[in-house]
Amino acid sequence: MIEFHPVRLEDRSVIERHTMPSGICNCDLAFANMYCWQEVYHSAWAEIEGFLVIRFQIDGGPRIGYMQPVGEGDFGPIIPLLREDAHAHGQRLRIIGLTDEGREMIRRMHPGEFAFESDRALEDYVYNASDLRDLPGRRYQPKRNHINRFMAEYPNYRYEVLTPERSAECMTLERIWRKEHTGHTSELSAEQRAMQRGFEHFDELGLIGGCIYVGDRLVAFTFGSAVNDHTFDTHMEKADTEYDGAFTIINKLFAEHLPERFTLINREEDLGLEGLRRAKLSYHPAFLQHKFMAIRLHPDELACKQLWQEAFGDDDDFVDSFLIRYYSRHRALTIEEEGRTVAMLHLLPFDTEFGPTTYIYGVATAESHRHRGLASQLMRQAMALIEERGNAAAFLIPTPGKEWLRDFYAGFGLAEETPVTFVSEDGFDFGTGDAATDRAMIWRRDASTPLPETLTATYRK
Repeated sequence: MIEFHPVRLEDRSVIERHTMPSGICNCDLAFANMYCWQEVYHSAWAEIEGFLVIRFQIDGGPRIGYMQPVGEGDFGPIIPLLREDAHAHGQRLRIIGLTDEGREMIRRMHPGEFAFESDRALEDYVYNASDLRDLPGRRYQPKRNHINRFMAEYPNYRYEVLTPERSAECMTLERIWRKEHTGHTSELSAEQRAMQRGFEHFDELGLIGGCIYVGDRLVAFTFGSAVNDHTFDTHMEKADTEYDGAFTIINKLFAEHLPERFTLINREEDLGLEGLRRAKLSYHPAFLQHKFMAIRLHPDELACKQLWQEAFGDDDDFVDSFLIRYYSRHRALTIEEEGRTVAMLHLLPFDTEFGPTTYIYGVATAESHRHRGLASQLMRQAMALIEERGNAAAFLIPTPGKEWLRDFYAGFGLAEETPVTFVSEDGFDFGTGDAATDRAMIWRRDASTPLPETLTATYRK
């Protein structure tokens, strides 16, 4: 098993020996982020065959993940070592924060072994430092107007370099902001604890910050640190919303005071918050730093993917999303022959107007094993399970263009039809790719009530 070390202040030089020359702009590779959020993610590091590897607890929970290895050349040869380390912890290998290049490297060196997915909410917004500093051209005119109004309304404002001695004022401002937005300040949040840790070791972490005063009142502050030699990461930015324009002016003035070597500024992710997304987009990022997740597939998942693509022709992205978000071996019915999955279907839990409902999804038979009654065998097994579980209903959507399937499925009691609309947290397309033509064939335990004009199916975790 690999010997990982907790991230300590004295490890900064070793870690940054790898990250500073790197072209990766991922905010998670900033040493200050690793250290300040240690209480949540329990980040640890190791050097493996010339690469820096960071291991951490995903979302602060029990699952462990590994950041993309940082170093020169292909990191593909060390993937088996990471897999062994994950297995030693009773887990599968998950590699987080992959760049486009990192994803392609794994695909090339370990073909078919991993499923990949990205989350738009976790992509970093990376800006040209000159854009944030100068706000050039017509597209930044609203920002310049905002700043001009602030300067006219508060002519006694001033910009100051942020130092640890101002930490008490900053923490007070943050608590006021948090109370206004969450209604309580009784317990320090994870972000507040990370901020406190940053102030306690400000210089040791290489943090740089700035703040805005109006008279003697602190109205905004920000700080961050280097991700690499040319990319700066903004870790914290807080402002008193009573002072309209405070966020805009601290953003610009801080960019003006950053060392010239930083040509890019990473302002981190939007976490899927619509207002934050609009705000970040309004500054016109140079690019979004993709952060893919790679999960090493179990044999049953690999078999599912192979049969799925043979039967339906869906691309890697779609099948990977299904495998990562919704697949479970406990919800799959399969037929194996000679170590190969030759037929399958999936029983997914939904709620509909009828009550608890099973969606029979991804019914597929390998071309070499068709016309042998394998799908019929699985359908009989599926309907028996659905009745045994006491579900109120079941439904499926036949493959478009194969009208004969309607007669086939009707033979298992799915006789009624109505359009269906799917509801899930991530908007996954459980249908055919064309919502306008998605028609569900339905079996109901109690068919005495009228069929809804449209069936609404909400995914149940």
